[in-house]
Amino acid sequence: MLLLILTWLSKYTSIHLPTAFSYVSTRMVLGAMTTLIFTIFLGPWFIKKLYELRIGQSVTRLEDVPALKALHEKKKDTPTMGGILIIAGMLLSLVLWMDFTKIQTYLLGGSTIALGIIGGLDDYLKLRSKNSQGLRSKQKFILQCIIAVITFGILLWFAPTRGYAYYIPFYKHPFIVTGMFGGGFFLLASSFIMVGTSNAVNLTDGLDGLASGLVVMVAVVLALFGFLMNNVHISSYLNIEHIDGAGEVAIYMCALSGGCLGFLWYNGHPAQVFMGDIGSLTLGGILGLTAVLLRRELLLALIGGVFVIETLSVILQVLSYRYRNKKRIFRCAPIHHHFEHMGWPETKVVLRFWIVGLLLAMIGVSTIKFQ
Repeated sequence: MLLLILTWLSKYTSIHLPTAFSYVSTRMVLGAMTTLIFTIFLGPWFIKKLYELRIGQSVTRLEDVPALKALHEKKKDTPTMGGILIIAGMLLSLVLWMDFTKIQTYLLGGSTIALGIIGGLDDYLKLRSKNSQGLRSKQKFILQCIIAVITFGILLWFAPTRGYAYYIPFYKHPFIVTGMFGGGFFLLASSFIMVGTSNAVNLTDGLDGLASGLVVMVAVVLALFGFLMNNVHISSYLNIEHIDGAGEVAIYMCALSGGCLGFLWYNGHPAQVFMGDIGSLTLGGILGLTAVLLRRELLLALIGGVFVIETLSVILQVLSYRYRNKKRIFRCAPIHHHFEHMGWPETKVVLRFWIVGLLLAMIGVSTIKFQ
């Protein structure tokens, strides 16, 4: 929005738009700085308000694991729904620094608000009654699917294509789906990725700073790809697809990473605030949407490998319990609780998961040249 205002002023008044503001790289930095400063400086006031409203965290999900419940009992009543702070900072950066002539801006902003409403409703229902589990899994899943289908339906409507390319990391040539089947496959696969990533980040958000730190790493890699794909010459040299508007996606990823980094200031161990479902569901969904917009769905599975492992651990645990006479594979799922149950301190689990996430992010970056 600010970009449009400055452009209008330079066109009809004597005020000229600084050239730097037209660069995607400049707006990426400004987007990250905006959310970082916003979350850090508003954090104390926001946390105080959450305390006053008695919006506290519940540990009911760990009631069937007494050892873990005892470890997390001290977190009871720590303020939750801190994701509101991250989302507000992201939307502020969107309004200030992103180009409103690009469809990516509207898709990212609209999806952030829609997913935030679902996550906020889930948190509200949990807080209203201490014994409530929030929205039922089916209700949450259906609402997420509706948002995903609408989002990608709009994308198909405004950016129709005869074929859709899926890029495999470390492989030069894309896998292309064409014809009417291509559009249906794209809608189904993209919705699965967006909803799956949303829930994967939600499952990972169980330890102080774990999800926030991993989201930063994934967002930075996607921002780098968005920046490179926005430039015709660079993308041609690197043999990666040029996408008009990819720069706006990169700006939003920088805003997301800056917001999560600022949130880590208060979410690191011992956490003063948790992001809640309003944060984790929204951030995960936006990562999934970004991967589709940049046509890097399989790259997301690589750099977000920790999220994939966390989700698989839950699926395998449920299947084993149901079909192997109540036998469990892990001591507790998601897998970060398994390591806690083994006696690892929470900080060690988080740090080691971060290291794995960073390694996967570095491998993801290397796919730019190794293909």
